[in-house]
Amino acid sequence: QVQLVESGGGLVQAGGSLRLSCAASGSIVSISRMGWYRQVPGQQRELVASITSGGTTNYADSVRGRFTISRDNAENTVYLQMNSLKPEDTAVYYCNADVIDRRFYTMAAWGKGTLVTVSS
Repeated sequence: QVQLVESGGGLVQAGGSLRLSCAASGSIVSISRMGWYRQVPGQQRELVASITSGGTTNYADSVRGRFTISRDNAENTVYLQMNSLKPEDTAVYYCNADVIDRRFYTMAAWGKGTLVTVSS
């Protein structure tokens, strides 16, 4: 079993900042890619940012230059620093990780999500 637990969501005014964290635990041998997705009710879940174990990052065009993804490989933790937040960033943010577990199975693990609300 692998668990991802997000934290750091909340309510912030436009222009403000939040930092999301996601810690992975359980039967983990290694984690390759980690990422953050977001979903607005009635819309598809979309990739916000991702990072490989080597530190290669990828961002959605809508957040590039405002959000920064980072990770601590030793702690199996990924972060998302969100600056200059806009009302359109309001969504539930989900953590995702591509995990190799102790059975040497590869699986995509998801957190339960954390709500980010940006007021105008």
